[in-house]
Amino acid sequence: QVQLVESGGGLVQAGGSLRLSCAASGRTFSSNAMGWFRRAPGKEREFVAAISWSAINTRYADSVKGRFTISRDKAKNMVYLQMNSLKPEDTAIYYCAARVSGVISTSHHEYAYWGQGTQVTVSS
Repeated sequence: QVQLVESGGGLVQAGGSLRLSCAASGRTFSSNAMGWFRRAPGKEREFVAAISWSAINTRYADSVKGRFTISRDKAKNMVYLQMNSLKPEDTAIYYCAARVSGVISTSHHEYAYWGQGTQVTVSS
């Protein structure tokens, strides 16, 4: 059974940092592109960041570029999202997702596996 489990969410003040982790189990994800998405209250799910299977290619939403960094440890089947300079508008449930393909995608439709999400709340 494929599982993605996120951790690391919480409450932080504006300007602070959090590091989200995503643990993959049930199969190896070394050849899969991975992504982070988020859903804020009353809003659609949106793309945050993605990383290719090789970790050479990454992509970010304009709203987080320069503040967030996605990385992966293939040996540990882990994906991370380092979030710095957090803003109240970053408040959302953050989801880890995995593609079957190793190529980056910004569309949530192209991700086959999803975690349950972790809440990030940024206070002003």
